[in-house]
Amino acid sequence: MSIEGKAKEAAGYVKEEAFEHGKSAESQKKAQEGRDLRNEGRVEDGKAPKTSEPGTDAK
Repeated sequence: MSIEGKAKEAAGYVKEEAFEHGKSAESQKKAQEGRDLRNEGRVEDGKAPKTSEPGTDAK
């Protein structure tokens, strides 16, 4: 597992959590950017990307 992948996953998680409840298009865009960054980090570390809805804790 790479440090860079872990950092991307953590940063993406934080960005997604910060913006996922916003109603504006800009908030939703930033939340999606966070999900994309998180999944990019997961793929770099050999994990499957998360595809469930945010906040469902589905694995």
